[in-house]
Amino acid sequence: MDLQKINEFAIKLIYDAGEQIRESFSKELIIETKTDANDLVTNIDRQIEQCFVKKIKELDPSHKIMGEEGLGDKIDTLDGPIWIIDPIDGTMNFIKQHRNFMITVGFFVDGVGKLGYLYDVMRNELIYAIRGEGAYIDHHPIRKLEPLTIEEAIIGINSSWVIQNGKINHEKIANLIRTVRGTRSYGSAAMEIALVVTGKLDAYLSMRLAPWDIGGGMVIAQEVGAVVTNLKGEPFNLLSNDTFLIANPSIHQKLLDEFIELK
Repeated sequence: MDLQKINEFAIKLIYDAGEQIRESFSKELIIETKTDANDLVTNIDRQIEQCFVKKIKELDPSHKIMGEEGLGDKIDTLDGPIWIIDPIDGTMNFIKQHRNFMITVGFFVDGVGKLGYLYDVMRNELIYAIRGEGAYIDHHPIRKLEPLTIEEAIIGINSSWVIQNGKINHEKIANLIRTVRGTRSYGSAAMEIALVVTGKLDAYLSMRLAPWDIGGGMVIAQEVGAVVTNLKGEPFNLLSNDTFLIANPSIHQKLLDEFIELK
């Protein structure tokens, strides 16, 4: 398998998809809800995913595709080559703000991440990694993450976890917010992961993400030294939804030990 060839194919595919999305703002946007009123999908999400499926199958019909909109294959095993795709991560931002959303793509072989991509469509900024060869932002190498203390950290977290809830100890999260330098929330898991792997955030946690939210980011994280687990400190399950934590290695375990307690 020629990873360089697949990487070149993926980068072109992502740039082409980004151009389609930018052009879509002058066209009709059809918005539907999925599981609830905050879980949205548009005709553009489906159009872009269908484009990915078509082009990947033309490249190699044996490659399987796991996509958020379900237009690829039914995946019940990580055997073989699998593309994990979210055509627009941050659909609400896409609809409401026309910014702060990402294309995210991961390429895995037998469960091992080989290629990862996070593309900020409106900034035309591509972060990508090839396993064992480092990570890049617009083709410039990204440095390994530098150590820091929890007091120096800026973390990505949804403010809803600071109030009383049935999933996580909100008092410990409130203490975390009092301890760190600052918090941010962007409404796109892929964007928050992109900020962690480039050192602009030092951690990001979520109570429920899907494989397509984080597949591409996981590959990039490994190349810059970020640690990815669920909130129990276990490997993220790429065949189901799971809790999620990505962090600078110098604070990852401290977050788990002192500030994160699931109910």
